[in-house]
Formats: sequence, C-alpha cells, structure tokens
Amino acid sequence: MAADLTPAELTLLGLLVERPRHGYELDEVIDGRGMREWTEIGFSSIYYLLTRLRDRGLIAEVDAPRGGRGKARRVYGPTPEGYRVCARAAEAAVAELRPVFPPLLVGLANQPVIPPDRLRAALDRRSTALAEKIAAVSAARDAQPDAPGFVRATFDYSLGQLAAEQQWLDDYRAAEVGDQSPPSPRPEGRRP
Repeated sequence: MAADLTPAELTLLGLLVERPRHGYELDEVIDGRGMREWTEIGFSSIYYLLTRLRDRGLIAEVDAPRGGRGKARRVYGPTPEGYRVCARAAEAAVAELRPVFPPLLVGLANQPVIPPDRLRAALDRRSTALAEKIAAVSAARDAQPDAPGFVRATFDYSLGQLAAEQQWLDDYRAAEVGDQSPPSPRPEGRRP
C-alpha cells in the first residue's frame, strides 16, 4: 500500500478525508457502515491509529465547534500530504490483487482427517453462519438507503463475496460430501 499504510490506517484516513471527525464518531461510522466485517479496527485501536497518523504528519487536529456539555473531543482532519497519501493508497488498494489467507482453505487441505459426519456438521454450521452474515450485511445496507455510491459498493462487494462462497459451499456439499439438503437461500440482488 502507498506510503506503507496498513488497511486500518487507510480506513481511518479515508474517513477523515470525507470530513473531520473525532475518535468516537469514527467508531460510530465504522459500526454503521458494517466496516468491522472487513477491517480490524476495534474501538480501543482507533486512538492508537490516530496517533500514528498524526505522528506521520498525515492528519492534524482541526478547530471544530464545541457541542453542548461535556469534554471537548479532539477532531482530526487530513493534512495535504495525508490527502495525497490516502488517494494513492486507495487507488493501489482498488487496483492491486493481494493474497487472502482464509482459514477455510487450511481446513479443506486437512479434510481427510475429519470424519465424514463431522465434516457435514461443520459445513452445515458454515452454511448457517453465511446465511446469518448475509442477513446482517443486508440489514446494515438497507438501514442506509441514502448512503453514497461508494458506501453501497462496499456492502454490495461483501454481499457478492458471501453469495459466491455460499454457492461454492452448496456445490461442494452436493458434489463432494453427498449432502442432500436444499441449497441455501440467496441474498437479495443489488439495490438500485
């Protein structure tokens, strides 16, 4: 990634490029957009990442109107260099294929040691988990009908990946494991 940004750093920097925010607000956006499904950013790591971005000169504290009562929160926005680095890193993230290391493949590579009945049960649990995940991501997407196109694209990409895995799982269970259960329900198509 450009300038050696981690995916978590790029995610936060991108949210600050959208508009200046404080740490708690960043956490709310990450939750609301379902970003926890594809980023490894916990609430406690937000402030650590903000410090790293600030120390690298990519973000700075900005003046923000203080709301009501309570402690003033530090609001951060991108520096000009932060904006440039974010743009380069985001472009690279879109363009470059990177390896993914799903534990599922390690399990499949070791499938011969799994008794057939336990393999069927494991695949059934995976199918159930996929259906639940599809429902959760769909609900998060549907809760934001006015989200910008790039936000909808992240939901649609996630749903496409989940649907592809579900199709693979259905095919695999039918062909290799001899499963006679009905195919899993498919997620709804992309919303206009």
